[in-house]
Amino acid sequence: MHVVATAGHVDHGKSTLVQALTGTDPDRFAEEKARGLTIDLGFAMTTLPSGATLSLVDVPGHVRFIKNMLAGVGAVDACLFVVAATEGWKPQSEEHLRILELLGIRHGIVALTKVGAAEPDLVDLARLEIEEQVKGTFLEGAPVIGVDSPTGIGIDEIRAAVDEMLAATPTSADLDRPRLWVDRAFAAKGAGTVVTGTLTGGRLRVGDELELNPGRRTVRVRTLQNHHAEHGELPPGTRCAINLVGVSHDQVERGDVLTRPDQWHLTTVVDASLQVLDRLDHPVSRRGAHVVYLGAGEHPCRLRVLGPDVLEPGAQGSVRLFLPEALPLLPGDRFVLRESGRAETVGGGEVLDVDPRERASSARPDRSVDRVVAERGWVPADELLRLTGTRREPNVATWVVDPVALNDTLEWLRGAVEGAGPLGLDLATLDDHQRAAIDLLADVTVEGGRLVATGASDPLADHPFPLLLAATPFAPPPPDGVDRAELREMVRRGIVVEQDGLFFAASAIEAAAALAARLLVDSPDGFTVSAFREAAGNTRKHAMPLLARLDGTGMTRRRDDVRIAGPRLRQVDDDPA
Repeated sequence: MHVVATAGHVDHGKSTLVQALTGTDPDRFAEEKARGLTIDLGFAMTTLPSGATLSLVDVPGHVRFIKNMLAGVGAVDACLFVVAATEGWKPQSEEHLRILELLGIRHGIVALTKVGAAEPDLVDLARLEIEEQVKGTFLEGAPVIGVDSPTGIGIDEIRAAVDEMLAATPTSADLDRPRLWVDRAFAAKGAGTVVTGTLTGGRLRVGDELELNPGRRTVRVRTLQNHHAEHGELPPGTRCAINLVGVSHDQVERGDVLTRPDQWHLTTVVDASLQVLDRLDHPVSRRGAHVVYLGAGEHPCRLRVLGPDVLEPGAQGSVRLFLPEALPLLPGDRFVLRESGRAETVGGGEVLDVDPRERASSARPDRSVDRVVAERGWVPADELLRLTGTRREPNVATWVVDPVALNDTLEWLRGAVEGAGPLGLDLATLDDHQRAAIDLLADVTVEGGRLVATGASDPLADHPFPLLLAATPFAPPPPDGVDRAELREMVRRGIVVEQDGLFFAASAIEAAAALAARLLVDSPDGFTVSAFREAAGNTRKHAMPLLARLDGTGMTRRRDDVRIAGPRLRQVDDDPA
């Protein structure tokens, strides 16, 4: 399927041509019919000779409705450019052509209308004028077909030319990332909220849960229609009418956007290229009341020129745009920039970066994925897709990592392992990036939660401190002279037990449990701290931490002033031998 928009000066016969091609009057409002003037967007469809379906978006030609025209051409594949033979090239012919150029439209046909009301010499003159005006644009060399809609002259030729043009026009790619800019929102009797727009990027299905922005509002697709016919799903490149659940029609505006949740980066700041129109009589700078047209939306924005202070007429440069609300944008999105104070089109271009990291004074934006990765160092692959629209396989775990950043991380890890000494580097001190890079190091090993050099001897294997603790299990010596890092590692491994600031051999806890079991044989109703201390031959300083350990591990339980058997004490052999 393809979507084609009309374009051209007011009263040159765009709507009449659409009606002749489709049998549908695209003017929907009584005011439009009464005045004979298209005010807002109109829609129609027809089947071409090849059997292909064509959706037509009819746009207003009057300068006062330029924002409505811009809303209709943001997601079309081609244009049907209309010039009346009776009037020739006019101001809005020029502005519409420049807008289509700025939006990246590359396919079109010129309909020279009202040939039945013009003398042959006037028709020939209009053809020559059109050829002159479209030189250097995408319409150079395009067919110019004479049409008289009321009498049907040229209608079949237009149909055939459009069919031939669309056969060579790429269709919207299915990237499984649907996006629809809303160009109409209304309440349908018995159905509720309905929005319309041109679907791009992926399919929509009945039942899909979507996000409506700005505002991250959750909605659901109740029904889908394409030109009044219901469908279970619709592919990209089609005109859609979507009955939504979860939002009132008066809460949706032209320029809102439907996407799948979590598939798009929402942004209020973008770096973009800007082609300034050469017919402007002043340079472009941050001064001025600028309005940017993205998709079907009109958004006031602040502008900062990147590099020079101004861009002269006809120049191309980079700008930073500051938007009032977060939108789901992507590099390659096209836009038109107007200045509302002067009521003129300034220029347009394409989005280059939807999440600029560099300061405006030093930013040099482009659409390079490598630049985005280099500026961040480490980027989750899913986030990179949202930022650039390009899917890259991660090269470290779930990240796409810049080679320089990866090398820096590996060098840091090697130095940290070397500086950590024989015990190695505690993995708990590493961040997610450093942990993910460990598998790329060939000369290190993970042992007991620490990163050590491969082949390094274990400094705790024959450490004397556990032997000193075991020699006097119930009254152990303090860890004087023991390296604190080694002591922490012995505790972590369970070689040494730390309780209330004192250190015991692991076997001391087992021996204390066995001692408690023997005391309970003689005193089934419980033993006191004093009894335990006397049996252990130590002081209260050591007896209390040992009893706290037994209580904490379920070997004993405290009842008033005595200890009784805990649920795990029966698992302990009461014979220390």
